[in-house]
This record gives sequence, structure tokens and C-alpha cells, in this order.
Amino acid sequence: MHILQPKHTKLSSAEEEKILNKFNISKAQLPKIILGDLGLPEDCQIGDIIKIERKEENKTHLFYRVVV
Repeated sequence: MHILQPKHTKLSSAEEEKILNKFNISKAQLPKIILGDLGLPEDCQIGDIIKIERKEENKTHLFYRVVV
């Protein structure tokens, strides 16, 4: 991983359920990320949800994507 690349983390099934319930959405409604993306952890499969953490000064912004 490059130093400027945001951290990508694969969520467990319990964490996935928690996020989907929190936002009241389904996996199909999440933005997509392609399986071949170089930032993804190596054990990712299609249908997994990825948490992306971008740090700016004193804040951390979280983004969620589903692998397609």
C-alpha cells in the first residue's frame, strides 16, 4: 500500500449487517468498487463490503463500497 492511499478494510459479516441497518440500505444501494482495484485487501471476494478511511487534518472520513 502506498503512503497516500486511504486504508481499505474488509468488514466482517456482523459489521456489514450493522452498517446496512444503520443506513437502512441494501448492498445493492452501496457504491461499487471493482475486484481488481489495487487498494483492496487480498482476501476480498465479490459481494464483500469495504470500509475506506480517509484522514484529513483532524478528521477521519469513512466511505463504504461493495466489491463487484
